[in-house]
Amino acid sequence: MSIFNGKTILVTGGTGSFGKKFVEIILKEYKPEKLIVFSRDELKQFEMSQVFPGKNYRFPERDYQCLRYFIGDVRDKDRLYRAFYGVDYVIHAAALKQVPACERNPFEAIQTNVMGAENIINAAIDCGVKRVVALSTDKAANPINLYGATKLCSDKLFISGNSYAGWKDTRFSVVRYGNVIGSRGSVIPLFKEKKETGVIPITDPRMTRFWITLEQGVRFVLKCLDLSEGGEIFVPKIPSMKLVDLANAIAPDCRHEIVGIRPGEKIHEVLVTEDDARHTLEFDDYFIIQPEFHWWTSKVHTANGGKPLSEGFIYASNTNDRWLSVEELANITKD
Repeated sequence: MSIFNGKTILVTGGTGSFGKKFVEIILKEYKPEKLIVFSRDELKQFEMSQVFPGKNYRFPERDYQCLRYFIGDVRDKDRLYRAFYGVDYVIHAAALKQVPACERNPFEAIQTNVMGAENIINAAIDCGVKRVVALSTDKAANPINLYGATKLCSDKLFISGNSYAGWKDTRFSVVRYGNVIGSRGSVIPLFKEKKETGVIPITDPRMTRFWITLEQGVRFVLKCLDLSEGGEIFVPKIPSMKLVDLANAIAPDCRHEIVGIRPGEKIHEVLVTEDDARHTLEFDDYFIIQPEFHWWTSKVHTANGGKPLSEGFIYASNTNDRWLSVEELANITKD
């Protein structure tokens, strides 16, 4: 992980749940020359700067602030060109990700999640960024909602970005994982609020989800940035949970009210589809979905222990072999 020391790193959507945890870990454990928080909300940047004041983080060899807050929107290509100048690594975490909001505002989701991805790719190649890792979601696998569809488009764009880079050194990879515990929009705050009423709304008692903590997500992204050759979709092996178990963990004495699935929701989520599995390598704690480029070779990853998956393999939240119990969920979600 010494690859981060002395480098300039930029995180888009840097004031979000992922971005704040990412900044916390980078500042605590590494010595970047510069760490840039790129986001569009000035209030969130101000609030984040109270937790991470730029003046408190200085690059010792040059005596200047290594933490910088940069206002901008991934929709604005010109602003990205300005922000990416001199940047070594980009973590792309900016997105419109609330499923109901994307269903109601489809053009806005496309502008940010798809056109924004194109802007990131073009700016990264032209500015000489070495590596870009884009965050994806389980909803991008066999998508049924607009959010998932836009993230699938985004994934395809980033993987193809390696071909667009041509002879330049810029390389693009994607990290795909499931629901993040405690992230913005998580169901946990809702369940805790409804606990006071004695009734917990359940969309469907069969519903399952993959779950990962913020810290696990950040550390996996850092690992993938180090491992990436360009073109991979990295998928961590993470546990599943049942929605009813989560409700019982947070509010064991409450009655469940079945309210029905929201527009665009699935009963179960998938991280590696059957079609993806045909060109996926399995490792001890993650999968790599390989690109289908004619020039791609998996020798680097197979040398590190990657093995092909069996025919018909699907990595889904309901068929997972790792599950969080009610007791584990209670420990994870307690205040």
